[in-house]
Amino acid sequence: IQDICYLCLPSPPPLRCCPWSRCCGMGDFRPRTVWLGHPEKREQRYPRNVINNQKYNFFTFLPGVLFNQFKYFFNLYFLLLACSQFVEELRLGALYTYWVPLGLVLIITIMREAIEEIRCYLRDKEVNSQIYSKLSTRGTVKVKSSGIQVGDLIIVEKNQRVPADMIFLRTSERNGSCFLRTDQLDGETDWKLRLPVACTQRLPTAGDLLQIRSYVYAEEPNIDIHNFIGTFTREDGDPPVNESLSIENTLWASTVIASGTVVGVVIYTGKELRSVMNTSNPRHKVGLFDLEVNCLTKILFGALVVVSLVMVALQHFAGRWYLQIFRFLLLFSHIVPISLRVNLDMGKMVFSWMIKKDSKIPGTVVRASTIPEQLGRISYLLTDKTGTLTQNEMVFRRLHLGTVAYGMDSMDEVQSHVFSAYTQPTHDLPASRAPAATKVRKTISSRVHEAVKAIALVHNVTPVYESNGVTDQAEAEQHYEDTCRVYQASSPDEVSLVQWTESVGLTLVGRDQSSMQLRTPTGQILNFTILQIFPFTYESKRMGIIVRDESTGEITFYMKGADVVMSGIVQYNDWLEEECGNMAREGLRVLVVSKKSLTEEQYQDFEARYVQAKLSVHDRSLKVATVIESLEMEMELLCLTGVEDQLQTDVRPTLEILRNAGIKVWMLTGDKLETATCTAKNAHLITRNQDIHIFRPVTTRGEAHLELNAFRRKHDCALVISGDSLEVCLKYYEYEFMELACQCPAVVCCRCTPTQKAQIVRLLQERTGKLTCAVGDGGNDVSMIQEADCGVGVEGKEGKQASLAADFSVTQFKHLGRLLMVHGRNSYKRSAALSQFVIHRSLCISTMQAVFSSVFYFASVPLYQGFLIIGYSTIYTMFPVFSLVLDKDVKSEVAMLYPELYKDLLKGRPLSFKTFLIWVLISIYQGSIIMYGALLLFESEFVHIVAISFTSLILTELLMVALTIQTWHWLMIVAELLSLASYVASLVFLHEFIDIYFITTVSFLWKVTVITLVSCLPLYILKYLRRRFSPPNYSKLTS
Repeated sequence: IQDICYLCLPSPPPLRCCPWSRCCGMGDFRPRTVWLGHPEKREQRYPRNVINNQKYNFFTFLPGVLFNQFKYFFNLYFLLLACSQFVEELRLGALYTYWVPLGLVLIITIMREAIEEIRCYLRDKEVNSQIYSKLSTRGTVKVKSSGIQVGDLIIVEKNQRVPADMIFLRTSERNGSCFLRTDQLDGETDWKLRLPVACTQRLPTAGDLLQIRSYVYAEEPNIDIHNFIGTFTREDGDPPVNESLSIENTLWASTVIASGTVVGVVIYTGKELRSVMNTSNPRHKVGLFDLEVNCLTKILFGALVVVSLVMVALQHFAGRWYLQIFRFLLLFSHIVPISLRVNLDMGKMVFSWMIKKDSKIPGTVVRASTIPEQLGRISYLLTDKTGTLTQNEMVFRRLHLGTVAYGMDSMDEVQSHVFSAYTQPTHDLPASRAPAATKVRKTISSRVHEAVKAIALVHNVTPVYESNGVTDQAEAEQHYEDTCRVYQASSPDEVSLVQWTESVGLTLVGRDQSSMQLRTPTGQILNFTILQIFPFTYESKRMGIIVRDESTGEITFYMKGADVVMSGIVQYNDWLEEECGNMAREGLRVLVVSKKSLTEEQYQDFEARYVQAKLSVHDRSLKVATVIESLEMEMELLCLTGVEDQLQTDVRPTLEILRNAGIKVWMLTGDKLETATCTAKNAHLITRNQDIHIFRPVTTRGEAHLELNAFRRKHDCALVISGDSLEVCLKYYEYEFMELACQCPAVVCCRCTPTQKAQIVRLLQERTGKLTCAVGDGGNDVSMIQEADCGVGVEGKEGKQASLAADFSVTQFKHLGRLLMVHGRNSYKRSAALSQFVIHRSLCISTMQAVFSSVFYFASVPLYQGFLIIGYSTIYTMFPVFSLVLDKDVKSEVAMLYPELYKDLLKGRPLSFKTFLIWVLISIYQGSIIMYGALLLFESEFVHIVAISFTSLILTELLMVALTIQTWHWLMIVAELLSLASYVASLVFLHEFIDIYFITTVSFLWKVTVITLVSCLPLYILKYLRRRFSPPNYSKLTS
């Protein structure tokens, strides 16, 4: 049954042990001790540093491709049919009539697989053959990427790919750090700062790395690209040196060095690389349309068996009836068309090409050319918020100090406060003589200054200086040239905050791993030493930094983060929660900024405990977090910052088009509830007159039950729910929750994790049986995109990871409207017409064969033999039938103007059992008319039956194509005329089957004309009457 379900499907990637998988006999992954520059000292066997993405090798290619083709029932069925012709008792005609069509399909498949394998081999070879420099006792030697081993000291130049997972030992950069481009690893376009091991960076030359006795202890290989635990030990030091290693000291393979030249020691190769372990084969998506076509072909196969049994039964099972059954199965094998799969696959390639070439959606890429028709039947669209509906271009909008707030129109006040803080000495006026107003003003001024200074210091932004054609890089860096400065960070929020501090007078001009420089409005440079930095993580939702002011010696701990975590860290206040809510309702992303002054003793105590925690190998992250949390108490709340992420162009009209098309839109975001709700309103995902039910936070089964009952009583309202509450509901009341959510016009899920996004997609598919489309732009959307029936990636600020993992890639969200309304709709309707016409073509000739056999005492004798049977489905009718992929019922402008037309497709009417039955009846009618007409009108010779019936059949097919076409294209006319000309020209060579003198007579012409008219004219009349009295929706718009 399972085989029959997948009949005629293109074969998915083979399930196999890839060269990198753990099951291939390489054993479990283990931690390792790696001696610098001494790969021979390895304590275990490590895999070769070879990238291999091929499915087959030279010996397994042909057997593998053939196995993947014939493991499905129907491909095997056609093979058995062709092989049966070697048995004399079963032979019905020339061998090529069965082997040529099958061979053609196989050759196309083998060529396609071969081209993919060759491309894959060349890509792998290019990567494996890249040349790198290796430090050895003989000096610097050249080595191929595939020859690199664990323990090798590898030199990587600027803009060169890192060939293996390495620990960063040395850099040529003066600031003692380097930048890394990681977009090919994690999809993020921002550069990452990496730090070398302090002990090795201090060595005079790179060659000294081979003179010291040192090793790296590295954890076992795993898939986590954001964390690493290890230690560096130098044994010949006095005393021996121990340093903890973290993610900041790593250079993962597939990243690119963006600054300077680096030296690293290789710790993982081959299948143990982080990039390889994170590469998984996404699920092979099979379109709903393909499954429906498979279902129809199963019915056709059942009909083939039934017709064969009936024919033998009418012979009263005489003689060797079992052989007769096989002969009839062969005779009527055209009932199941072998060309159906080829036509549909070629059609999909044309649809994909049309999408790529559409000038109105430039930059659109089709990565899964097997499912374009899925775009025409989407019921649920699940979209990310940041970078997908919004631009992911942050603009600073609000600074809130509790008692006073500054918006865009009052930033000049902030600027004047900052200016006065650096130009007016605080000891000009004695406090006792100063008026009250001055005291208040100075208090606010100092608070503003403290807030701006904190925002300018607590971040991971690095200013990078580039040559602008006038000033070179070194000079720009030396003089802090504003025109040459570019800010690099892992988040656009961070950059927008630093750009804002620059606009109000406090500019970040320099940064390295241990210091930071700020320039005041007066041009003075403030130097800060970075003592510790605690980067932002999705778990902690905050980042911190400890700095020492070089001019005063003060040590300050600054921290910023989300209000949910910061509210428990800062000192008690009565305005934080309220103002965070107010700003979030305006659609702003809110960060809470705080500080804590530390004495030298407090810091030294903290540092000792922190270093000890970082050196531990077991539970390091837990111990480090505990030490940091000891500082995060009773911090002084400085300010709130509000940053706005603006909507992408034409998001509102696009969402309105989708809503009118009957598509329900769900927004799944990691952002907070108020911001997500505000964006949903702003984008008109939730219309202004729609009620909103905000699902209260629930943690227990009882709370979830009560809240679901409250939600059940509301009708036609949008749902807003957080990820935590969603998890509780899905745990206890999955069916009830999904049933209620599916009835909502719009759903907003906030604080969603990537796995939750994928889970929602999966539940929608299981509970509704409808098609889903997921749209996202970041690495956190990949799981959702791969889980959905159609995944659409938006190329955005967060990199290309989502667009590379998606089935379709667009440059803007607004292109989604045309992709679905025009291309999705056309692809589905054209595929339906094409598949039904190919089936009609096969059923016509099979009906004629059945009539012929019935008239001649149920003999298993073929009506058409040799070239006629091959030519019928190729040269004579292929081009007109395939030209249906160019047909369209309405213009693209009309399809965009009336998205309601899309709604008709959601019921699957273009290809249903009803339309299939209609085409079966048409085929039986036309086949019977042609065959009986030829039998009634034929002259004395049998060869005249073949001439009349075959010519009428060809003309009927050409006229039926013309009857089906809605909008004529010049290529359709060419295809019709070319096919007719091909048939007329080939009559000269078909004297074996057709009497060349008979077809030139008037008798032949009038008989063919009468039979063709009787087979086609009633259908033309019925089509006219239907369009006259019961026109479809689209015809009302085109009339």
